[in-house]
Amino acid sequence: MTKKWTLFDYINVVIMLIILFITLYPILYIVSVSFSDTFYIVQNQVKIFPKGFNVEAYKKILRDDRVPRAYLNTLIYTAVGTFINLLMTAIAAYPLARKDFFGRNFFMKMIIFTMFFNGGMIPNYLLVRSLKMIDTIWALVIPNAIWTIELLIMKNFYESLDPSLHESATIDGASEYRILFQIAIPLSKAALASIGLFYFMGHWNSFLIPLLYINDAKKYPLTIVLRDMLIYDTAKETGLQDAAKITPQAMKNATIVISMVPVLIIYPFAQKYFVKGVMLGSVKG
Repeated sequence: MTKKWTLFDYINVVIMLIILFITLYPILYIVSVSFSDTFYIVQNQVKIFPKGFNVEAYKKILRDDRVPRAYLNTLIYTAVGTFINLLMTAIAAYPLARKDFFGRNFFMKMIIFTMFFNGGMIPNYLLVRSLKMIDTIWALVIPNAIWTIELLIMKNFYESLDPSLHESATIDGASEYRILFQIAIPLSKAALASIGLFYFMGHWNSFLIPLLYINDAKKYPLTIVLRDMLIYDTAKETGLQDAAKITPQAMKNATIVISMVPVLIIYPFAQKYFVKGVMLGSVKG
């Protein structure tokens, strides 16, 4: 029997539709401007759907040799960085979830302290330079190997696991390393997927960190290359013929669309793990 809708149900649907529109409109607008004709963009006539069809902005971006190289760099940085993040977070959270771990409260206070206070940009840069990591991938992944929020989520998830699993494994003679890698981590796929999505997006969209630590143009990630193309290359378009084909607005929105594609592809597959992992990590057993 179909449930009869109440006034609350109608209000809830209306609110959800409004939130959906507010969320999707910026994305639709960016995509529409990137594909619209220059005339309609200049006249500010593009709202939700493209007007005309113009792919000159995409052609200009993809013809540039820097973009494929930057895409490869970003993929490498993101893959290596996310792997290190997940490995370090999973290992660090395990002892913090053990109530018999010596110094547990002290370490937790020190970790939470870093959420509010840090050395700042200049001390971090001096430390990275002294370790000779400038212009290397390690400058992008090592200083951010563990994020505090994700560490707390993983810790809470470990605490939600049935304590009898650890007790049974201990009785069978399993070491803590074996319990971690053969029991705890395999059971934490949902939590790892959820925090992995955050780590992935953080590395993929990272701008300030590579701007500080990467000086070699061949090692630039996508964010830096697209920024340079947007600022410098668009400023060079002084001819009337070029101005008629492409506008700075179209160029800007095309670069945004290109940078969003991998995230839009991955997120739908990781969404179910994202919701499940965050909920499980927020409840203690």
